[in-house]
Amino acid sequence: MTALIVPSRRNFLSTTGKAGLSAAAVALLAGRPGLADAAGGDMGKDVDILNVALGLEHEAINAYQLGAGSGLLQKPVLDVAVLFQSHHKSHRDALIATIEKMGGKPVTEKSLDDYAKALNAASLKSQADVLSLAAKLELGASNAYLGVIPSFKDPALAQVAGRLAADETMHWTALSSALGRMLPAKALSFGA
Repeated sequence: MTALIVPSRRNFLSTTGKAGLSAAAVALLAGRPGLADAAGGDMGKDVDILNVALGLEHEAINAYQLGAGSGLLQKPVLDVAVLFQSHHKSHRDALIATIEKMGGKPVTEKSLDDYAKALNAASLKSQADVLSLAAKLELGASNAYLGVIPSFKDPALAQVAGRLAADETMHWTALSSALGRMLPAKALSFGA
């Protein structure tokens, strides 16, 4: 079940570039309303696309909540999980603000129980299980954001996607380190 979540996030972001998430929508998401005004364009479909991203951020927030509430995480690791959750909450807040500025209605968060079922939280029996799930989700997000960068003609918009990818890559690296996993042996291992 978990494996289905990572590809859906990757597919969403790689499809976003092809589907034409407007430069104006991305500029609003980045907190750059002046750039959004200059970009113009039809943002009708963008609210739907951004709501998919918002749904995925809700999922990430709840995945960290499940991990934090499981009692499986030891204190230093728990603190890091809560920090990463706060990063996803910032992403969520930016998406909500952007959707509302575009006149849309943000998708609502599901119940924690719904996320627990979708993420198969019942299978989490150890700190390593929780960290493995989080690392898998973060790697998928990192690759997705990196995959969308080439679709932007404006360097400022590509920078937004790059910053998001950097957050996700940092999360993955810290989680992998906590699991005692080796860093990738090959260069250029992200975004492929």
